[in-house]
Amino acid sequence: MQSVNRPLLYVRATLFWVGFAISTLLVGITSVFLLPLSHKTSYKVLLPWTYFNIWWIKTCCGVEYDVWGEDNVDLARNGILLINHQSNWETLFIPTIFPSVSWVVKEELFKIPFFGWALASIKPIAIDRKGGRSAIDQIKTKGKIHLDDGRWVGIFPEGTRVNPGETERYRMGGALLADHCAQNAEDGEEYLIYPVAHNAGQCWPRQSYVKFPGTITVSIGEPFSVAGLDPGQVNDKAKEWIEAEIKKMPPAVVQK
Repeated sequence: MQSVNRPLLYVRATLFWVGFAISTLLVGITSVFLLPLSHKTSYKVLLPWTYFNIWWIKTCCGVEYDVWGEDNVDLARNGILLINHQSNWETLFIPTIFPSVSWVVKEELFKIPFFGWALASIKPIAIDRKGGRSAIDQIKTKGKIHLDDGRWVGIFPEGTRVNPGETERYRMGGALLADHCAQNAEDGEEYLIYPVAHNAGQCWPRQSYVKFPGTITVSIGEPFSVAGLDPGQVNDKAKEWIEAEIKKMPPAVVQK
């Protein structure tokens, strides 16, 4: 790999973090007034924050992206997104593709000043990760409510950020939500699983101050039905597709 001026990377990363901090401060203050309002209204007001920071990291750090399979997205039929988790970049990017995403998040994120306030205003599905069965029940109950309301539900089945090249056990929350919805569908229509793969961790490594210039690949798989599959098979199918798709992707970072 061709070497890169590391002091310059720190300068560029600092510019990004300053813009990110200022924008987060502004949306955090704004979100205090959005808490009593509907998810739809809050989401519409705060969505520009994600577009700004995707543009800002491209401008400051040279982080671009390429999307595969965007034609697999049927905006008229919301579903459950199962996404591998490598960085914070994908949490910014996914809402620019899928409108009105309700994330499954750990409830302690609400304690982060400004960011936590903004997160609370878009009414995600907050769970206590130590809650065991109660956490699963929250995902199934609240997730179905959000889906029935026309939102997408976004889940990182690994439960934490995982470094590129490493693997983690997929938790069952998303698969159990899909199964719960299928069993309790009033009109017989189920919610499809949308597997989404990416290699964002190469440009925005976990716990890294520096952001490396490159092109992140995001691949959206063909949605699939859970009919005839048990939750374990649903999870395995999503995991196998995501991991195979990541292996097909060109390196995001060509200089480091």
